[in-house]
Amino acid sequence: LHPPAQLPHVFSVTKIKYPDHFRQILCVTPYTFDRITAKICTDPVFVNHSHCEQHPVNVQLAVTLYRFGHSGNAAGQSAVTRWAGVGHGTVSLMTRRVMTAILRPDFMAEAVRFPTAEEKEAAKSWVEAHSCKAWRGGWCLVDGTLIPLYNRPHWYGESYFDQKCNYSLNIQ
Repeated sequence: LHPPAQLPHVFSVTKIKYPDHFRQILCVTPYTFDRITAKICTDPVFVNHSHCEQHPVNVQLAVTLYRFGHSGNAAGQSAVTRWAGVGHGTVSLMTRRVMTAILRPDFMAEAVRFPTAEEKEAAKSWVEAHSCKAWRGGWCLVDGTLIPLYNRPHWYGESYFDQKCNYSLNIQ
């Protein structure tokens, strides 16, 4: 016997009364969540001509964001299915549909913008002024980017423990 799914509570209470908690759970603000939902809801991947209806687009997006925003056991199929109250296969289908919609060229053209030549030059100047001059060309990453690890590395594991109490690699 499993406890009730948490996703309905996230939509009915957390999103409205506790937006900061909503952001912790799904890694986006309620406003951003609603904007993404509005942009992808008309994508053909969410159209179904079967007698079995798909879950609403906002549910599919929430499941995908929850899955991507967690690591280790919390991101596993079983944990996500219990959190959302859906089946194992449904989590994978939802994730595939959302990513198909997000990776479409029209969505990417609107949502992702590369820096202008001026912005790129400003970033390069900042890197040169605040770090090693030889790193001037490294304008895309700034010292301190953390890549989370699933588990503590066997060799020198304590070296990978970061300020957020996780094990991670620090991109420099």
